Amino acid sequence: MSAADVPSRTADQPDTPSNGAAGAAGRASAGGNAGGSAGAATLAEIARAAGVSAPTVSKVLNGRGDVAPATRSRVEELLRLHGYQRRRGNAQPAPLLDLVFHELESAWAMEVIRGVENVARVEGLSVVLSESAGRLSPGQTWVDGVLARRPTGVILVLSGLDPAQRAQLTSRDIPFVVMDPAGDPGEDVPAIGATNWQGGVAATRHLLELGHRRIGVIGGPAGMMCSRARIDGYRAALETAGVAFDPALVRAGDFHHEAGYTAGLELLRLPERPTAVFTGNDLQALGLYEAARELGLSIPGDVSVIGFDDLPLSRWISPPLTTVRQPLTEMAEAAARLVLDLSRGKQPSTLRVDLATRLVERSSTRSPA
Repeated sequence: MSAADVPSRTADQPDTPSNGAAGAAGRASAGGNAGGSAGAATLAEIARAAGVSAPTVSKVLNGRGDVAPATRSRVEELLRLHGYQRRRGNAQPAPLLDLVFHELESAWAMEVIRGVENVARVEGLSVVLSESAGRLSPGQTWVDGVLARRPTGVILVLSGLDPAQRAQLTSRDIPFVVMDPAGDPGEDVPAIGATNWQGGVAATRHLLELGHRRIGVIGGPAGMMCSRARIDGYRAALETAGVAFDPALVRAGDFHHEAGYTAGLELLRLPERPTAVFTGNDLQALGLYEAARELGLSIPGDVSVIGFDDLPLSRWISPPLTTVRQPLTEMAEAAARLVLDLSRGKQPSTLRVDLATRLVERSSTRSPA
């Protein structure tokens, strides 16, 4: 019988382990595995410090729900303070990859899912999808589920983990990688991204080379690194060409169709409207297409439009959209391979990899009339 199988007191009653129980805990980690990493505290020491039994610590480690919140918090804090980490190799993780999105409602997400599935299929793994309901870090309920599932690895898309969540996954030896991080993930967090700044430069430079000088931009959320990098690239291209940056031509979006439509109406109704608009992503370009149609403007006759991502839909709309290709499927494949390497104890030569973007020229851009 493992420590996890031993009956414990009710979740609301702190347990006081006997010396015998503490000794057993020192020889076994959660689920009967060997103790933590060398030099770190054993489960016996964690249990004594928390004033609970070894089975209670085991329940916390395995994400069991029948532990009082105050007890769980106390044990987690001690695990963090003592640097406890489950030893790799004592128990096989589940053949799963946890893939977490901050939202799951666009063709963008499908490209990412396809990339992770490509790697998982070859490795004989299944993919568990989760959504954090628009939050940039998943909630504790998700963390508890991951601890219970013990997947081979976790991939977070446009999301991240707060320090406490990172500590929880690290202590259970569950590796994680952030893809297209929304904020700064930290130097010690494995991350896969794209050259967003260079993509913003390429999009704007393309419009400048066509002869446009009054170029609008619809960015994404200000708090997202990828959005800020694209806007910074837009500004850098303007300044390099000697074109003054005009704040009146800048609109904030949220990477959704509706934002492109609303911001597009604002830009195209200006007394001196832009002759071209860089929309920041393809979904916002669709919104701008709708705004132009509503105002009786043609693309690219009256306004040139350029997007970012190169989703499949960018080839199907009329006119086909000039855009910056972000290699989403390849980014997802790279993230999956990286988290698998980490799960096998391989240390990457670098923790941050940015895949190249490139301009894809189609029919939505031309020289101004």
